[in-house]
Amino acid sequence: MLRESLAEQSMAVEIAGDGRAMDEHMRASSFDLIVLDIMLPGEDGLSICRRLRAKGNLPILMLTSLGDDIDRILGLELGADDYVTKPFVLRELVARIKGLLRRAAYEAGPEPPRSRFIRFEGWTIDMIKRQVHDAAGARVAMTTHELDLLVAFCRNAGRTLTREQLLAATHAGLAGPTERSVDVHIRRLRQKMESDPRNPVLIRTVRLGGYMFTARVEESHD
Repeated sequence: MLRESLAEQSMAVEIAGDGRAMDEHMRASSFDLIVLDIMLPGEDGLSICRRLRAKGNLPILMLTSLGDDIDRILGLELGADDYVTKPFVLRELVARIKGLLRRAAYEAGPEPPRSRFIRFEGWTIDMIKRQVHDAAGARVAMTTHELDLLVAFCRNAGRTLTREQLLAATHAGLAGPTERSVDVHIRRLRQKMESDPRNPVLIRTVRLGGYMFTARVEESHD
């Protein structure tokens, strides 16, 4: 039913009943996004999410019927880009899928970046390829939300950004995700970027304010 409904939205969909079937589909074809249920036979969705994120930046939208926030937060910590709680309205699911595709630059005609490269503290963001490399030149895998957060920080370096402002930068007005999810994404960014995530230097917490990016940032086209 879900495949037929998404097909009406001009989306090509493959259905996999478990992690093994998903792996077979992914070996045979390329995909723009994964809609991943938490409750699956065999390997659960959280475990699948963890290994998908370890391989790359493919957008992941989690489906969950569980009422406890901890499962959704854990999904975000493992690298999911967004989540929808069952039962859901199809219109909301479609909106979230399109939002993730748009932010991942998969839809045609994306807005051209103001500059090709953003650099700070030896790190480089390639805005066209949507890739991040550390000071040693190694590529660092990031979700679309993490990358959007990092770009928002870079373009507002030295300014305090509230959670509301950061939420707008990563969810583009979609209803549902809370300010708490911003903290989860920032914690993941710190784990990937800070030498000591418990005492962050690049992304500092501003008491009663939000967060501040402290690095000196430069943008260029080459």
